[in-house]
Amino acid sequence: MLAQKQTKINLLLNKGVKISNPQSVDISDDVKSENISGYNVSIYSGCKIFGNTTVIMPGAKIGYEGPVTIENCQIGPDVELKAGFFKDTVFLKGAKAGSGSHVREGSIFEEEAGIAQSVGLKQTILFPFVTLGSLINFCDCLMAGGTSRKNHSEVGSSYIHFNFTPDQDKATPSLIGDVPNGVMLNQKPIFLGGQGGLVGPCRLNFGTVTAAGTICRKDVLEADRLIFGGNLKSGNVSVTASIFKGIKRKLQNNIIYIANLFALKQWYDHVRPLFISDEFPEALSDGLKDKLEMAIVERIKRLGAFVAALEDNLQNANSSEKRHAGYKEVVINRDLFSSTLDDLQKDTGDISMRDYFLERILKIITAHGKDYIRVIQSLDEVDSKKGSLWLQRHVDSVSDRLLSVLPSFK
Repeated sequence: MLAQKQTKINLLLNKGVKISNPQSVDISDDVKSENISGYNVSIYSGCKIFGNTTVIMPGAKIGYEGPVTIENCQIGPDVELKAGFFKDTVFLKGAKAGSGSHVREGSIFEEEAGIAQSVGLKQTILFPFVTLGSLINFCDCLMAGGTSRKNHSEVGSSYIHFNFTPDQDKATPSLIGDVPNGVMLNQKPIFLGGQGGLVGPCRLNFGTVTAAGTICRKDVLEADRLIFGGNLKSGNVSVTASIFKGIKRKLQNNIIYIANLFALKQWYDHVRPLFISDEFPEALSDGLKDKLEMAIVERIKRLGAFVAALEDNLQNANSSEKRHAGYKEVVINRDLFSSTLDDLQKDTGDISMRDYFLERILKIITAHGKDYIRVIQSLDEVDSKKGSLWLQRHVDSVSDRLLSVLPSFK
């Protein structure tokens, strides 16, 4: 076994991979050496690399500041993973992660997205340029906004996305920006001030700024808003956990989040493949689709568990609790909910709008090449809006169909 691993390391060294201390590096038998580029790749002391879907592309630097563990990650060109643990995550060109990173399944770093020191992510999707500071827990989020590394959405240090409720559910994903507009890379950035927090499930529009130290508990659906607030008033009162609190908003926000993931699936299925190239091979495209599927499965699982718990609790609720819930009628058909989700995953959306938009993308690619960011930002305002409309109609269609099979509340 040791001889096999040493042989694999020697093979990588012969390809040109820079391994500063080969005896300290662990590369498992299932790692495919052909998936690790020999051009300008550096693997530093103490690193561990696992998984038959792991890909490491040219220019990647792994473990410069400390040991790195990688398991089934797709690592694009010029990516820097400085120290930490990374599992089932895809990193596109120029993405970065600082020391102490703990990044788990279903996460996506699009081009030039980055996190600093001691950041925890899981089921987190960061669009191009989005930057997170240090000492952050930001699981179960999608964040977009910004147009460049100098004009990007940012999360300040010591920020928390609160994604677990007193009722012990995790139907709490937060949508920071959105997919239909965010993919066009032309929106105002969002800034979440340091030592603050966001209580999921929440939705924030582009241009939102939360002041440092602010805990945001409500949706901000208007653009260009400054949100600020102090600590809660002190108190010591009796409390009973109740799944009935804010049912309508929780269901809506979960469904809108899932609908945005479905729209992103349309983008990854039809737009991203147009950019297949040496810097964005099929392995990265497949990685995006795979991680997005993980995110969709997770959100459906969490919402399904919440709906099941809601149904069980409503059956046993007294009249006062039902009045507090504010429902008009309670009709929860788990089988119908599940079958509707299955149908929606096969929905192709508005094909004519999609094909028009793809033609516009191909025209720019023909003229300027396959630089993803340059091409998307070269779309004129009319075409960009048509692309957003194509995706937004998909979001609306998915949302409407899912809401139609869930309970009706005031």
